[in-house]
Amino acid sequence: MVAYREPGFQERVALAARAKSAALARLRAKPPIDEAEQAARAARARAREAAAEEKRAAKRVAAEAAAATKRAEAIEASAAMAVPPEESTPSEADRKAARDARYAARKDRKSK
Repeated sequence: MVAYREPGFQERVALAARAKSAALARLRAKPPIDEAEQAARAARARAREAAAEEKRAAKRVAAEAAAATKRAEAIEASAAMAVPPEESTPSEADRKAARDARYAARKDRKSK
């Protein structure tokens, strides 16, 4: 039985050169693409790119509109929850009464 022999550097270079020349020969043998077909492909590519850009723009506009709507709803909600400043800040007497109630509740808890 014949053992496997590792190809040397020169053999590998020659094999690569033959493969390259065969690929070039196949490429040269292909018929050239006619101008009409090239123009049609380019037009289809441009149309595809334009449609994709239009889709991206529509998505961007929709996202901006949704964000604007969300901001408007948040502003409306905060305006509805807003209390006039004179009602929102308790008076000194109210604060003293609340503090006294907390102290009394704590005293009751400790005494039990």
